Amino acid sequence: MASDVETGRITTDIPARLDRLPWARWHWMVVIGLGTVWILDGLEVTIVGSMSEALKPANTGLGLSSSDIGLAGAVYVAGACLGALLFGQLTDRFGRKKLFLLTLGVYIFATVLTAFSPTPLWYFVARFITGMGIGGEYAAINSAIDELIPKKYRGRVDVAINGSFWIGAAIGSLLTIPLLDPKVLDPALGWRLAFGLGAVLAVGILIVRRHVPESPRWLFIHGREEEGEKIVKDIEHTVHEESGHELPAVGDEPITIRQRRTISIPEIAKTVFTLYPKRTILCFALFVGQAFLYNAFFFTYGDSLTTFFGVKQTGWYIAVFAVSNFAGALLLSPLFDSIGRVRMIAGTYILSGVLLAIAGFSLGGLSAVTLTVFGVVIFFFASAGASAAYLTASEVFPLETRALCIAFFYAIGTAAGGISGPLLFGKLIDNASASKDITGLAVGYFLGAALMVLGGLAEAFLGVKAEGQSLESIAQPLTAEEAHEGGNAETGRTQPSPSPA
Repeated sequence: MASDVETGRITTDIPARLDRLPWARWHWMVVIGLGTVWILDGLEVTIVGSMSEALKPANTGLGLSSSDIGLAGAVYVAGACLGALLFGQLTDRFGRKKLFLLTLGVYIFATVLTAFSPTPLWYFVARFITGMGIGGEYAAINSAIDELIPKKYRGRVDVAINGSFWIGAAIGSLLTIPLLDPKVLDPALGWRLAFGLGAVLAVGILIVRRHVPESPRWLFIHGREEEGEKIVKDIEHTVHEESGHELPAVGDEPITIRQRRTISIPEIAKTVFTLYPKRTILCFALFVGQAFLYNAFFFTYGDSLTTFFGVKQTGWYIAVFAVSNFAGALLLSPLFDSIGRVRMIAGTYILSGVLLAIAGFSLGGLSAVTLTVFGVVIFFFASAGASAAYLTASEVFPLETRALCIAFFYAIGTAAGGISGPLLFGKLIDNASASKDITGLAVGYFLGAALMVLGGLAEAFLGVKAEGQSLESIAQPLTAEEAHEGGNAETGRTQPSPSPA
């Protein structure tokens, strides 16, 4: 195709100039404008989990069963998988900014649609479209953030931002306390308002997001180096003004690029499966483990509390659980840049998996409080590891494929764990509810634990030491001249002859 042909060849120092910048208020604007989307995702998932009982009555809710609640969770995740793949491809093709504005718009529309659901079918369709918007966000936002944040801070910023999901979870759980209290609001209205508040928050994020620029890295790859140069100069000027100091010298070497307007899907597929087989296996293992762990446990956590322990207001429990998750991602995130990716990811995955298995063996003797305590400890570590899965997929593949690679592994991993998890746990709860025996959930805990441990082992043997490295040194762009002159794809180092595996 004409759009795929080479349009030019340039040597640029844009990546090195972005990577050497000190942290400034401008970077906080990027974090707030882009990173806060995970708060929306946390809000969505938690509202559904907390209001499971409110959705069950036919007169004030939608007449959903426990299996329907699990199905709604699976439908949401299925939409997220499809949205990630669809919008991920478009993000690499048309740019980061166009897509992170579009996907947020899809989310706002679908969330309002959910709030006005008159029937279960309407609700399921609205949840599917909401998931599409959120899935597209994961692809567009992770790629944009990693391409704008300096290499020194990329690990901690990415892990903390992905962990901010749990800020939304805490907000959602606390909001459901008054919204689902019949003394405060009509039960038929409260759950609808809970969804509507997500749309209000998203509009505020959209206002900030308009000021985030297109990725200069994406621009120079696609033959728009003049636009990229202008954006970088503006960023440098802003950071200089905000810091009050001269900017550090550019340390890394310039990179020579063969520009293309687009990169074909076959070439992207070849990159993922042929040039980077070890990284492909690694990302698949990390995403399957964390997706099953979280979606299986958290989508039905509120339902478990009400079904087996008679808890009427699950909001307080989920809020405590959510605070622990965000604290883990926030407090442990600097260690991913200092101790390193491999040790931290492997350690958090294996430890959380072992602790979840212990919880499975202990289910028969747990109460609502002790189950929550187990969750608090397990997911303090798991949240940091799960957040780092997105960081890994974002930084270990070439720039031209970044958004689609994030989307691909998110979709495959989440389809395997995120769809089957809620469905499995919904069935397990239904089967065990008659006898009120929570030990029937143990099989799900053991499966989640095994997948997390396997993910940790995959990181230990296949992980990439990406801390403090530029994105271009971790994985050379497909259009970089060095990539055509011979290099090791898995290491990114130039060698006399190619050795891609």
